[in-house]
Amino acid sequence: MKTIVIGVIGADVHAVGNKIIEYTLQNSGYNVVNVGVLSSQEDFIHAAIETDADMILVSSLYGHGEIDCRGMRSKCIESGIGDILLYVGGNIVVGKQDFAEVKQRFLQMGFDRVYPPGTSIDKSLADIKADLGE
Repeated sequence: MKTIVIGVIGADVHAVGNKIIEYTLQNSGYNVVNVGVLSSQEDFIHAAIETDADMILVSSLYGHGEIDCRGMRSKCIESGIGDILLYVGGNIVVGKQDFAEVKQRFLQMGFDRVYPPGTSIDKSLADIKADLGE
């Protein structure tokens, strides 16, 4: 069974979407490790290391995801999990910005998949299955 670490990064307390993601992934057959809300990059990375996770899925709804996620791939590399899949989604930047540009910035930061505001976890499941080789 594949393991996915999920949570809400930074000073964000949006718990409802996090629970929906957890429920959907569990019902799709994944082992889900939920680091909860108000989580640091280190919280995600330590959970991934402890559970030998296959993927980290970061949520952010309060608009500061770009700041909170900067340097995360580097920290994964330093921690020995440099090849782990990194997904991010939600309201990940402040204000209305062209999503194509936002996506490009997150891809350059080392994220494998970047989802715009309002994307349902159901829409991400096909990507998750493909990226995990299922």
